[in-house]
Amino acid sequence: MGRYRPPRKPSSKYITPEGMAKMEEELRYLWKVKRPKVTQAVSEAAAQGDRSENAEYIYGKKQLREIDARVRFLSKRLEDMVVVDRIPEDQKKINFGAWVELEDEDGELKQYRIVGPDEFDVKQGLISMDSPLAKALLNKREGEEVMLQGPKGVIEMTINRVQYHPFIPSH
Repeated sequence: MGRYRPPRKPSSKYITPEGMAKMEEELRYLWKVKRPKVTQAVSEAAAQGDRSENAEYIYGKKQLREIDARVRFLSKRLEDMVVVDRIPEDQKKINFGAWVELEDEDGELKQYRIVGPDEFDVKQGLISMDSPLAKALLNKREGEEVMLQGPKGVIEMTINRVQYHPFIPSH
């Protein structure tokens, strides 16, 4: 018997147009390109005879299960998504899709964009609207202070800029 895992809290269903396009492209690729290739490889491996000791067949079947699971997830998730493709009237207030420049106590600048949970990528500065940082930032304005509990204690940051298109780095 497996270990009990409580059900996950449903994540927000908002997504940027770019995030929606990426998810649709992944679904198309898995269904139209990758799955047919793997199906062909499994069928060729099956033709070789004894399937119980055929590594290519076993691995291919495993790949097909993983692809099918991801296709089911993407199909269901895409049905429920709400694409946010308009800029709010008050562009100095932080909402979904905003690019935010923060300055920490040491004067270090960081830029983040608040996006949906299906498209976050911290390395690219994309943070989920469900993350603690995004929750602390939402509905704040330029010039306001934000306090966030970090692993080493409370972090205080100042909101320098809010934009609804990518920042042009200032030199």
